[in-house]
Amino acid sequence: MAFSDSLKEKIIKLGTKQKLGAVVKYISNPNEDVRMTVAMALGMIPSYDSGMALIELLRDPSPMVRASAAEAAAAIHAKNCEEYVKKLAFADEDPNVKQIARKSFEKLKDSVV
Repeated sequence: MAFSDSLKEKIIKLGTKQKLGAVVKYISNPNEDVRMTVAMALGMIPSYDSGMALIELLRDPSPMVRASAAEAAAAIHAKNCEEYVKKLAFADEDPNVKQIARKSFEKLKDSVV
């Protein structure tokens, strides 16, 4: 647990410092908490490439990761994620993911960026 917590802290710090390449290295980590943290960190880096990286997490098997990725996409106005977030908002099997994705989709839809 301690290793996972320190890794999550490291990933958040990398996101704060806008280190996209370093954050993306952890995108396929087997631990869903780590992947969820990657989504949060990507939500701190407003760039096209961050949005592209989020697409993989929007299709993650873990509902927690998908929900975090949807929030992150909205946070950085990742228009390239809009269709993926829309799909989660209206077709995801997890009601929590649907709810979070709907809010995120509304933000993305209204975004001008």
